Amino acid sequence: METRPGMGTPQSAAGVSESAAKPRRRRLSTDDEHVRYFLPKPGSASEKPELGREMPNEGEALIEAFRTGQPFYALTVLKAATEVNGGSPVIVKQAVAR
Repeated sequence: METRPGMGTPQSAAGVSESAAKPRRRRLSTDDEHVRYFLPKPGSASEKPELGREMPNEGEALIEAFRTGQPFYALTVLKAATEVNGGSPVIVKQAVAR
């Protein structure tokens, strides 16, 4: 069977399929209700971050970080817990509520 140009998966000018060229947004592994947002403490460095003011939600953290030209931190507090799967205990992570 012969393959003709224009048949099959759409291709961009670079020869990469359009679906492969779309960037994917990274998702956090826990629910958004367990994520807390902080601005850095004044004078802290990104090499050794220190948490400063907590923001009520991601949108406000994003706006304040943009306004002040600084990063913001998304923090998820986790604890180790055990679950029994098929008779064997397994250590899993669980999000801690605020």
